[in-house]
Amino acid sequence: MWDYEVSKIIVERFFEKLNDNLNVDVAIVGGGPSALSASYYLSKKGLKVAIFEAKNEPGGGTWGGGMMFNELVVENDIKSFLDELGMNYLIKNNFISVDSVHFASSLLYNATKAGAILFNNVIVEDIVLYENKVNGIVINWAPVIRQKLHVDPITIMAKFVVDGTGHPANVVNMLVDRGIDIDLPIGKIREYPMNAKEGEKFVVENTKEVFPGLYVMGMAAVSVGGGPRMGPIFGGMIKSGLKVANKILEKLSIEVK
Repeated sequence: MWDYEVSKIIVERFFEKLNDNLNVDVAIVGGGPSALSASYYLSKKGLKVAIFEAKNEPGGGTWGGGMMFNELVVENDIKSFLDELGMNYLIKNNFISVDSVHFASSLLYNATKAGAILFNNVIVEDIVLYENKVNGIVINWAPVIRQKLHVDPITIMAKFVVDGTGHPANVVNMLVDRGIDIDLPIGKIREYPMNAKEGEKFVVENTKEVFPGLYVMGMAAVSVGGGPRMGPIFGGMIKSGLKVANKILEKLSIEVK
């Protein structure tokens, strides 16, 4: 009866998790480095956080480093954050070099250890909008969407939704495609060519609430703001995630330091 017991445990435990996360404080769409740093910090502060990642393997663009050389770079000013998460690294001039697999797995471990729940293979196909405020997301299995099956989704309610979908800024696009007014500095969702130094500043500066209840971070913030991409340097991604966490905590009047 081992086969039965194993299946029973998986099914029961999964539906416990899903049922417990049908109504959360923060729903994060996308499971990249910004999402993981934000969820780590928010979960540490006691908020109920759920991450919804379309791929089987969360971690965003971190795993491959630069051109599949599985090493990435962050700036010296996030050294304390790496230390807090127990990461191994090497200091090189004004930069820190980190094994990309170690970096991604450390973020994943610490975020989920802090209490964030991550649902992989789940696509956010729509948002919930009440009285001109984003109040949740609409989810479905990724294979359902990719195979174009006619299967209705379910809804996750959330006090705050964060678009961490990277370059496409999928959640913001759901509003734009419906003609809902969002301030887009360059008139459309588009990122500019590579400029790592400026891009690292831009991603943090443009991490913000773009519509009531909806925040952008990471490369989604870059695309919405119309800034340059920055390649395999990830300090800005971490700082963007921590900034959006602080903004949400401030909204809830929770001590941020």
